[in-house]
Amino acid sequence: MTRLDDKTILVTGASGGIGSEIARLMGRRGANVIAQWGRNQDGAALATADIPDDRKLLIGADFSEPGAVGPLWNEALAWKGRIDVVVNNAAVMPEAGIDDTAADWDEAWDLALTVNVIQPTKLLRSAVKHYLAGDGGIIVTLSSWAAQRGSGNPKLAAYSASKAAMAAATKTIARSYARDNVLAYCIAPGPVDTEMTHRSVRNQGGMDKVLAGLSIGEIVPPVEVAEIACFLSSGAARHLTGATLDVNGATYIR
Repeated sequence: MTRLDDKTILVTGASGGIGSEIARLMGRRGANVIAQWGRNQDGAALATADIPDDRKLLIGADFSEPGAVGPLWNEALAWKGRIDVVVNNAAVMPEAGIDDTAADWDEAWDLALTVNVIQPTKLLRSAVKHYLAGDGGIIVTLSSWAAQRGSGNPKLAAYSASKAAMAAATKTIARSYARDNVLAYCIAPGPVDTEMTHRSVRNQGGMDKVLAGLSIGEIVPPVEVAEIACFLSSGAARHLTGATLDVNGATYIR
């Protein structure tokens, strides 16, 4: 069991899905958890309910707003005076296909790039500057297998592209600052048992069809992704920096 005692960890998108499982598990493993939420404070509160008050901080920051990241970072950093790990998890999955209106297409792309790329890369930049001024630190980016293979949902081109962009940015940080003890990893899950996935499969023929195409025959439990995030956040795998960990039950093997 990976312990995270004394580590201060910022988890974005902690109010639901994978993010809530990561925040919950990291708290159980002894971390000081900063849980960012966008529009669901109750979800973040539920995810961190078992964490003692002196080891958790909930911060509201709507990533669809251009200026959200600066105040988030400043408040998070002021809490304990340092941030050891940033888990870049917050993301949206707006749908717009080729046959949708131009306005819907543009709206989906604008939202996906703002929430999934522009804001997280600002956070990534702040983290790296903080790490370079100290003794290093860790970044864990939640990507997706759609970043490598495209989505099976034809309405998720913007989502897939945004996940690929964040993966590329994370790998660039890993290559550029490894000697400074700045470690950066990507986790690329296949379909995970979250509300977001259940919405998406409607445009892929339903859950039964999706499951039929998976080698293991089941979608990924969010806690498995959380376990991997805890392991990477521990600092025990320095020479994995730059790696992408595929979590898809052998359906997509590179």
